[in-house]
Amino acid sequence: MKKLKLIALLSLTILVMLSFKSTEKINVWMIGDSTMANKNPDKAPETGWGMVMNEFVNINATVHNHALNGRSSKSFVDEGRWKAVYDSIQPGDYVIIQFGHNDEKPAEKLHTDAFTTYKQQLKMFVDQTREKGANPIICSSIVRRHFDEKGNLKQTHGDYIKASQEIAKETNTPYVDMEALTRKVVSKAGHEKSKKLYLFTNPGEYQNRKKGVQDSTHLNVKGAHAVARLFVKDVKKQKLSISRYLK
Repeated sequence: MKKLKLIALLSLTILVMLSFKSTEKINVWMIGDSTMANKNPDKAPETGWGMVMNEFVNINATVHNHALNGRSSKSFVDEGRWKAVYDSIQPGDYVIIQFGHNDEKPAEKLHTDAFTTYKQQLKMFVDQTREKGANPIICSSIVRRHFDEKGNLKQTHGDYIKASQEIAKETNTPYVDMEALTRKVVSKAGHEKSKKLYLFTNPGEYQNRKKGVQDSTHLNVKGAHAVARLFVKDVKKQKLSISRYLK
């Protein structure tokens, strides 16, 4: 009888603990470049996918999007932007990491080598996130909408995709292959229909872009939602722990 009471008590304790855990408040920190970043109204309709992530989390999570235009994993650290995030991270939080677009550029303040300094930067983000008792997630860069003459998407990120995969595996860090996910969607849409996801506007369509714009790197509102949705879907498919904070 005593044994049954003990089991019942333990079961009740576990249920209470699980109930408490389900209502625990956490933060989702996002660090990356312009494809993820928040945009000022004068840049409309340009939209980073991190800008809309607050629509995909439940009431127990708060999104803090620190991604910024033109930053590489190196410049994000050198400018003190990572320190600002690191100092704010709390145990149980999540840090979503997506660099690469600018790391491949030759400018000294941006450039990292895919298999050396780039991997070192990603490892540093991962290690320091875990130091704070938080959970890192590495993402590869989203695909650029660059088609060849045969209608196939080009490989524009070189070794940086493979490098991000390697460091995720080496550090046993959850990995979301945003390049592969977006490549599939953009390829299926094709050369013309895929423009509806990127920053393409006609002259005069937007007051702030009177001449129009044709940008195959950055997303519009529809594209940002589509990319955020891909992230959420893959996270749930992998059954990552952050899933319980996503709608």
